[in-house]
Amino acid sequence: MPFTENHFPEFFNIAPPTIDMTKIKINDTTGHPSLAVGAVVFKEQRVLLVKRGNAPAKGMWAIPGGRVELGETLKQAAAREILEETGIRIKAGKPVYSFEIIERDKTGNIRFHYYIVDLACECEDGQIKPGDDAIDAQWISEKELNHLQINPETRKLLRQKYGFG
Repeated sequence: MPFTENHFPEFFNIAPPTIDMTKIKINDTTGHPSLAVGAVVFKEQRVLLVKRGNAPAKGMWAIPGGRVELGETLKQAAAREILEETGIRIKAGKPVYSFEIIERDKTGNIRFHYYIVDLACECEDGQIKPGDDAIDAQWISEKELNHLQINPETRKLLRQKYGFG
C-alpha cells in the first residue's frame, strides 16, 4: 500500500525550496557535477603523486586522476588518466575513498563541482613522465610527504586508509 498524505500529512505539506536559476552562474562548461577518478598507487613504500597544473588545487600535490569520459568505467578512466599524467601503467582495483569538491569564485559563482572516486591500484610498469595537466609527478615517501604542499583530501585519504603520512 503506497504512503499518502493521509499517512504522513506533515511531509506532504512541506513546500519545496524555490531557487531562482537565473541568479546562479556556473563557470564549469558542463553545467552539472562531473564524475572524476583518482588512482592510489604505491611502489616500494612510496605513493605516486602529481603536482597539479590546473584548478582545482592548482600547484598542490595530489593523487593523480581526472574526469571520467562518457562510456568509460572508473577503472578504465583511472588507467587512462594515470598514463596521461604520469607515464605509469596501472591495474585499477576497487574504490577506497570518495569525496566532493565544490569550488566557488569570489562572487560565489560555481567554478567546479566534482565528485571524485579514488581507486586502489597496482603499478604495472613505466617511467615517470609528467603530462597532461600534471606539472610534476613523483614517487613520494612518507617522510617527503611532510615537506610538500599536499591537497587536504589526499592527505586525509593517505592517513585514514593507508596509515601513510
